Amino acid sequence: MSLISASDLAKSYGAEDLFGRVSLAVPHQARIALVGPNGVGKTTLLRILVGLERPDRGLVQRARSLRIGYLPQEVDSRVFGASGAQTLYDLCLGAFAALRDQEAELSRLETEMEDPHRAAQALGRYGPLQESFERAGGYVYPTRIRQVLAGLGFAPEDHPQPLARLSGGEQTRAHLARLLLEDPDLLVLDEPTNHLDLQAIEWLEGWLRDWPGAALIVSHDRFLLDQAVEAVWELTPGGVETYHGNYSAYMQQRTQRRQLQLDANRSQEEHVRKEQDYIRRNIAGQNTRQAQGRRKRLERLLRDSPLTAPRNDRRVRIDFGAAERSGDRVIETMDLAVGFADGQAPLFRVPDLVLTRGECAALIGPNGAGKTTFLRTLLAELPSRAGRVRLGAGVHVGYFAQAHAGLQPDPAVLDVILAAAPAMKPAEARNLLARFLFTGDSVFKPVQVLSGGERARLALIVLILEGANLLLLDEPTTHLDLPSQEILQQALTTFPGTILLVSHDRYLINALATQIWAVSPEEKELTVFPGGYADYAQWLKAAAQSVPVARPTRPDAGPRLRPTRPEPVEGVLQRIHELEQALGELSREIERAGTDVDRVRVLGQDYQAAERELQ
Repeated sequence: MSLISASDLAKSYGAEDLFGRVSLAVPHQARIALVGPNGVGKTTLLRILVGLERPDRGLVQRARSLRIGYLPQEVDSRVFGASGAQTLYDLCLGAFAALRDQEAELSRLETEMEDPHRAAQALGRYGPLQESFERAGGYVYPTRIRQVLAGLGFAPEDHPQPLARLSGGEQTRAHLARLLLEDPDLLVLDEPTNHLDLQAIEWLEGWLRDWPGAALIVSHDRFLLDQAVEAVWELTPGGVETYHGNYSAYMQQRTQRRQLQLDANRSQEEHVRKEQDYIRRNIAGQNTRQAQGRRKRLERLLRDSPLTAPRNDRRVRIDFGAAERSGDRVIETMDLAVGFADGQAPLFRVPDLVLTRGECAALIGPNGAGKTTFLRTLLAELPSRAGRVRLGAGVHVGYFAQAHAGLQPDPAVLDVILAAAPAMKPAEARNLLARFLFTGDSVFKPVQVLSGGERARLALIVLILEGANLLLLDEPTTHLDLPSQEILQQALTTFPGTILLVSHDRYLINALATQIWAVSPEEKELTVFPGGYADYAQWLKAAAQSVPVARPTRPDAGPRLRPTRPEPVEGVLQRIHELEQALGELSREIERAGTDVDRVRVLGQDYQAAERELQ
């Protein structure tokens, strides 16, 4: 039996139909991506499947005792009954309530074993309970908590923080950690990477690959969908279309399927045209009977297989146009230090860099490392802490701000465009807006009521109107649906100017980047890695395996890059392995000790010491 099955689901809000005729089944251990344009109802469908919303029509069936872990896009702390005073670590401890009850019972039995009159009975209960506790991971759950929190980007000093003091994004990450630790039968994740940096996203990918349960994921992260899913469901107003394989396979199959539909339609249209022509010419002549027979067959064909036009998905049309040629040296930095002028130490220092015309540098690093601060320093919106920045001859900068900060909340969409291009007539502005899916009365909406995807599209129009030859892009694909991401990527690939890109979108980085600028908060420096993201990822992989490896260089690169030797980790991993083996052996010794109270006490002390070292 499937974990969840649904048949003929339909949902609408007022006069607006979201979707209909949705039938699906989630098998055990399935890894499925749910995709579709913004507004098609993906989040609504997830909420229906997990039981938080009711369909207007149709039936959802869930396996008996099914445990679902659901992560919405924005988490309310009350989802887990968490109070604002509860700490991050306590929230994660809640995933192990049963183990902690067993732990408390083991502690109580250990106290009873000190009483000679109750020792034998306590020992008889202690052994089986201790074995069950060990099998369920009772001796390693604190380590699991720390591993998951670290993987999702939390530092040890974050563990005692009350949830009320965490930002919205941090609370979402905290509840994702809780879900992963709960080991549900089915994970239902709605945009799980929204608040994760690159390192955390890659950790989550690895976790999902190794996890034995099922997952249903809505995500705009194309790279994640390539790495972590084995099937793709495309939600359309008329139902769900199923594709086998990851995101790349889905894109290929979708193109082929659309072409087959077009070919079949053309073939049927040609057949119908020929039959109608024969019927018209012969219905009143000598071949009347043949014409009547053909007419009946044609009517039956059109009834059973009516001609349907292929679905015409509404897609944005992005074209940055021709950019004026700039000088060859577009950005230069000299002894630059980036940070805020508040008396604190700089966030990081920058080697003397040169970004030349036509290149694309991808600026990456953990959340909070100062990537946006660096962009604002290049724009002279913030002063440098030391050194200077020089833009080359003829450089005209266009800036796409994170969260579309350049858009004011009150103006209407149309007024934003007319202000950005004063010489443009309203009719021309509306034609331009239509290319970005703003049609009808939507052009009169104030910016403050737009969705994230609509604001992103509006910000892109303003960027295009600037006619820049140097694009500073801060998370340009955030809030864009997958089709819009693909189209933006194609437009940037053909952009004739220079790009400095801040993004967690590895698909986009792989397509565009000619060099990686990686910010390290620990080393407080920016390091240049010539080549694309795949080259950078390969270097990181070698570093993680403790292989002595030098950072890649090229003869004409700016500063010479120092070879580095990653810190060895074999000793730590070996010690963890030894401690885990020791815990297992001590558990067996405790069981064999039987009623020997002194022996059990000594072994218990050894066990606790090994457990503390492992933690």
